[in-house]
Amino acid sequence: MFHYSAMVNSRRTPKFNIHTGFYCLAAILPQISICSPSYHFTEDPGAFPVAANGEPFPWQELRLPNVVIPLHYDLFVHPNLTSLDFVASEKIELLVSNATQFIILHSKDLEIMNATLQSEEDSRYMKPGRELKVLSYPPHQQIALLVPEKLIPHLKYCVAIDFQAKLADGFEGFYKSTYRTVGGETRILAVTDFEPTQARMAFPCFDEPLFKANFSIKIRRESGHIALSNMPKVKTIELEGGLLEDHFETTVKMSTCLVAYIVCDFHSVSGTTSSGVKVSIYASRDKWNQTHYALQASLKLLDFYEKYFDINYPLPKLDLIAIPDFGSGAMENWGLITYKETSLLFDSKTSSASDKLWVTRVIAHELAHQWFGNLVTMEWWNDIWLKEGFANYMELIAVNATYPELRFDDDFLNVCFEVIKRDSLNSSRPVSKPAETPTQIQEMFDEVSYNKGACILNMLKDFLTEEKFQKGIIHYLKKFSYRNAKNDDLWSSLSNSCLESDFTSGGVCHSDSKMTSNMLTFLGENVEVKEMMTTWTLQKGIPLLVVKQDGRSLRLQQERFLKGVFQEDPEWRVLQERYLWHIPLTYSTSSSNVIHRHILKSKTDILDLPEKTSWVKFNVDSNGYYIVHYEGHGWDQLITQLNQNHTLLRPKDRIGLIHDVFQLVGAGRLTLDKALDMTHYLQHETSSPVLLKGLSHLELLYRMMDRSNISDVSENLKRYLLQYFKPLIDRQSWSDEGSVWDRMLRSALLKLACDLNLAPCIQKAAELFSRWMESSGKLNIPTDVLKIVYSVGAQTTEGWNYLLEQYKLSMSSAEKNKILYGLSTSKHQEKLLKLLELGMEGKVIKTQDLAVLLHAIARNPKGQQLAWDFVRENWTHLLKKFDLGSFDIRIITSSTTSHFSCKDKLQEVKLFFESLEAQGSHLDIFQVVLETITKNIKWLEKNLPTLRTWLLVST
Repeated sequence: MFHYSAMVNSRRTPKFNIHTGFYCLAAILPQISICSPSYHFTEDPGAFPVAANGEPFPWQELRLPNVVIPLHYDLFVHPNLTSLDFVASEKIELLVSNATQFIILHSKDLEIMNATLQSEEDSRYMKPGRELKVLSYPPHQQIALLVPEKLIPHLKYCVAIDFQAKLADGFEGFYKSTYRTVGGETRILAVTDFEPTQARMAFPCFDEPLFKANFSIKIRRESGHIALSNMPKVKTIELEGGLLEDHFETTVKMSTCLVAYIVCDFHSVSGTTSSGVKVSIYASRDKWNQTHYALQASLKLLDFYEKYFDINYPLPKLDLIAIPDFGSGAMENWGLITYKETSLLFDSKTSSASDKLWVTRVIAHELAHQWFGNLVTMEWWNDIWLKEGFANYMELIAVNATYPELRFDDDFLNVCFEVIKRDSLNSSRPVSKPAETPTQIQEMFDEVSYNKGACILNMLKDFLTEEKFQKGIIHYLKKFSYRNAKNDDLWSSLSNSCLESDFTSGGVCHSDSKMTSNMLTFLGENVEVKEMMTTWTLQKGIPLLVVKQDGRSLRLQQERFLKGVFQEDPEWRVLQERYLWHIPLTYSTSSSNVIHRHILKSKTDILDLPEKTSWVKFNVDSNGYYIVHYEGHGWDQLITQLNQNHTLLRPKDRIGLIHDVFQLVGAGRLTLDKALDMTHYLQHETSSPVLLKGLSHLELLYRMMDRSNISDVSENLKRYLLQYFKPLIDRQSWSDEGSVWDRMLRSALLKLACDLNLAPCIQKAAELFSRWMESSGKLNIPTDVLKIVYSVGAQTTEGWNYLLEQYKLSMSSAEKNKILYGLSTSKHQEKLLKLLELGMEGKVIKTQDLAVLLHAIARNPKGQQLAWDFVRENWTHLLKKFDLGSFDIRIITSSTTSHFSCKDKLQEVKLFFESLEAQGSHLDIFQVVLETITKNIKWLEKNLPTLRTWLLVST
């Protein structure tokens, strides 16, 4: 609430207060309001915000009042791609739920030229609209339309607004994007991106998820362009001066953040699903040949989702379009999904195996949103995980079903491991967390919402069984279609997943009779799902399960898992207080393949094993979201088994063991030599995902030593890695042969070999680079080694300059990404600085790629200080390019600082963040970074002597 009473002269301008009366509308709008106040002005010395013109603004809250409900928007937009602005008008049909003298809408950076109001009666008798006074309050991005007479409850009104604005410069609202043709010509398009709170930058609206409405959209354009929107085009009208006006079908009921329209000159490729939905992939003409894989994948995935959800995709068409300038990976606008080019386009000559997996995942993610997020929308942004976590989870289900050869279920473990890094810090946050301001809302789009949300859903699916879980989400989607939902609605549906077809004549659902009796007992009452899952969504962090085997007894204890805070630290006990999870445990033993289950609801418990066993392994297939520590001889027994016959443990269990053992080192629960001893067995490992996991942890140690300039240890680690993995490296071919995981392992091994200056690797990469240069960039190098070849080639001045020229000419975003990475590995700081300057300029290296570039340069030991200095010196300029809470700013902040591991750097970063906060810039990521650096410092203090000694013995 804002108090501006001292700024208003009460003798000249009366102050107003809101008085409330109550009207009940349960029958009309049950999902929005039951009993709500009426709003009107009375002269009263209450404190109100001050509008831009100095008058009192009649609303104090960030959230809109629900006194009027939008039903339908009639929106007309005419962008001018020469003057880079647009004129527009809209008519909003409103239903009044409570008497009011004002209408509050969102509006940001729009010039409102005129606003009028018509009642139903005015419209019936063709009376002109009454002009409304418009007040603006920019701090809340709101405008108030003051009505001459109180609006009457239960009646409909129409508000008409004329407005105009510049096409935005960034990646939000209605903004301009540019691309270069093969011939070198720069072309412009106008594109929208409204999530979470940017529809208000394109048209005045009720820009909150709860205010769903229908939209009828008209776009005026020149004949050389096409217009696209959520729905199919109904007709095109020819106007004077050669202009055309496209009219689109009225949308289904949806939130403002899903509205989309684009004016461009793109080309498309189309196909039709088995249910008759037309799917089209759009890209610039020169990239049209890179759209075919996306079309094939989209058709397969849309067919899959319709069957899986038992709900047809509700629109007649679906467009997917590759935008040259785009802030996020993609946006799920209903019927018109926008993508960053690297997330949609696939070029067989330059896209690698991991690129293919990425494109498939992102398409699966956005198509899942057509149900989770679009058809059913969260009530407010605190539950953003209900759509983002679900879409991430559905990637796993959909890609496994449609492209089993990609083996995404193996990669899904990394989705969970990635968020555990954040969730094991005290600065993490709950999955569901209050968020009110636009910056706070943007910060909710992070790994906790996306990854942790997906991982706890996967754990719940494993607990309920896949059949029960699927039935529950079908129930959820059908019950809340075209409506909004919250956490509890999901738990209710998953607890009681009866569909209409499940009910017998007596009105009782008997679908659970298909489940075994012990599962029913295990599941218990309906409330149990909610009771269990709120421990995962409403408290932050991840549990640590401590297991101690004593004969046939297992003593279990749960704690909060924390890295960088050790048991001996005074704050550890305080940080453990009041944390308790309901953990659905799974475990297997050396004695049988049976998967045992148990829900741990208390701090401690005891389990009795049916038979004697030499080892026990918890968290089968790593489906659970928890870390496991085996006290006593538990780890030694598992390491022994891995060395004797690792195949007795499932591949995902081996991945889980490698992950957990290194996490426990970071938490001070195990010594580093124990984790390193476990990796010895990898010389016998044949599973590519397991090898990649082991390699990644060892490589991480090397990178840390190298960046920290601890040269004796980094040299010994380098020697050890080359000695240990050389047989595997020598078996790799410089080709694109094998399964997806064989190819990704090849890329990782050869990249590491060249990074460690292994002579045969450098020679082969240099030879391929020379041949590529001699062919004027036309030689087809195997896609899985392109990044390696470019990195080696970039180490000479001639090679670096040639790569930069090829970067400018390339029509493949996948290739440009690999070239940019290669350029960022240069040992010459003046070259790295040139890249940063080009990124800030935004022409050769697009602004959308600046965060990725800074991340790459910061990973380079020769560039880490340069990147950090650059961010500090250019912070103000960066905030002009990216919003404070945006993903890019968070990536830039964390990637240029979180690798530091000394106290001087910690103090330097802390002082910089304090200076930003003094200027009013606060982000949650600041605390995450400071805690990460502190964790790095403590890790080195605790583990460096052990690592040094272990390497002397092992090399």
